[in-house]
Amino acid sequence: MSSPSSPAPVPGSGEALRARYGPRYRWLLLATVMVGVMASIMSSTVVNVAIPGLSHQFALGQERAQWVTSGFMVASTVSMLVTPWLLARFGYRATFNGCMVLLLAGGLLGGFAQNYPLVLVARVAEGLAAGVVQPIPAIIIMRAFEPHEQGRASGLFGMGVVLAPALGPSVGGLLVDAFGWRSIFFMVAPFCALCLWMARRYVPTTGPGGAAASRAESLDWIGLTVGTMGTLSLLNGLVALRSGPPMEAALLLTLAAVCLVAFIAWQRRRARRGQAPLMNLALFAWRPFAMGALVALIYGTALFGSTYLLPVYMQMGLGLSASLVGSILLPSGLVLALAIPLAARAADRQPASGLVSMGLSLLALSFAAMVVIGLQSSLWLLMAITVIGRIGLGFILPSLNLGAMRGLDKALIPQGSSTINFVRMLGGAAGVSLCGILLEWRLVARGASLTDGPPSAARLAAFDDVFLILAALCGLAMLAARHLNQPVQPPERIA
Repeated sequence: MSSPSSPAPVPGSGEALRARYGPRYRWLLLATVMVGVMASIMSSTVVNVAIPGLSHQFALGQERAQWVTSGFMVASTVSMLVTPWLLARFGYRATFNGCMVLLLAGGLLGGFAQNYPLVLVARVAEGLAAGVVQPIPAIIIMRAFEPHEQGRASGLFGMGVVLAPALGPSVGGLLVDAFGWRSIFFMVAPFCALCLWMARRYVPTTGPGGAAASRAESLDWIGLTVGTMGTLSLLNGLVALRSGPPMEAALLLTLAAVCLVAFIAWQRRRARRGQAPLMNLALFAWRPFAMGALVALIYGTALFGSTYLLPVYMQMGLGLSASLVGSILLPSGLVLALAIPLAARAADRQPASGLVSMGLSLLALSFAAMVVIGLQSSLWLLMAITVIGRIGLGFILPSLNLGAMRGLDKALIPQGSSTINFVRMLGGAAGVSLCGILLEWRLVARGASLTDGPPSAARLAAFDDVFLILAALCGLAMLAARHLNQPVQPPERIA
């Protein structure tokens, strides 16, 4: 409550909205941005079940069709680095509303597109919006909630980030079978409309910490350009490993490595000059954050790679329809909805390393168990295996963000959130390409083809090989997760 002599809060500011809605305001704010996050992530994963339809419509090979997913991932990965600058420059509401309008425009463009280049443009637009909006909930959690509430708040965050890709293919499969592939682009429209309505009521016009929007600091365009070039070079280099000349792949991957070195050097130079870097490398001086970033990188590779691989496996490996694939994945999404709140509450009391390791072990088990599935296997067994993996997902994400970012100074939280999401999405973008590369490699080794003839044991064996590699990646992430242990409130914070 303000004293009579205190100036009235600026309309639309966080202070004014807290005075209007009371203690529940921070939950209303978090719920608003989480609807936007769910819409953005669902737009990422739901397209996977429509890839066969898109391939048939535009006569695409597997490599070009994969860019429908990879283009989104590249755009969202790079744009995450811009979130702290946008929030400081325009504030929460303008940034969030801009993302929702761009996401809506991308959905409408993709739904009405009559050629493949327009579909790609739509996917890039959706990816740019998704990348900017996804770090925002973690910033709100770490700044607006007390440590003993952050686990519960992270549960809501986790439900958006993990539940959306779990439910997306289920809903998308039903839509594709009923209305065709175009319907998956239109499904984001009601979410975007709801977000724009809620944002007018609950999202403040100010930036993190209640600071007013400022034009003082310019965007690091050089860092953004170098980061974009490096990401594109990495992903194109991975694609070239499969289908391009070896020299092309070597040049692209070398360019990616050069861009990485140049990006780090430029960020250090800006920091020495007192200019705001695109990525504050001081974050990695906090060991739990550095290990959390490594876990996020591997976790993103396994999560998004498998999200791309599972629908393709069920449709082309087992010969199931898109709607049946959606029905098989739906129960695992519902179980995930129950697992996330339980894991989030435990994150307020238990060490992050144990919860993340438990989740990674369940995810690895689900990947490894795919080898027992055959052409005559029960669909109930396949459903049970996917449920195990989704329970693992429910344990990982809330604990991972808290374990990585607790201990950071509040001024570094926007940078920390954008960075941890950037490395997770970078792993995801690479994971989609890597799964495609590994699958084609194993198909050749097994003497099988993905499209010629009915499903076969050799084709299934190639898929099994890729699932086992993903299980091994989860095991590697468990080694880094052991270093996430730290006090809830460490005695010294990074400045």
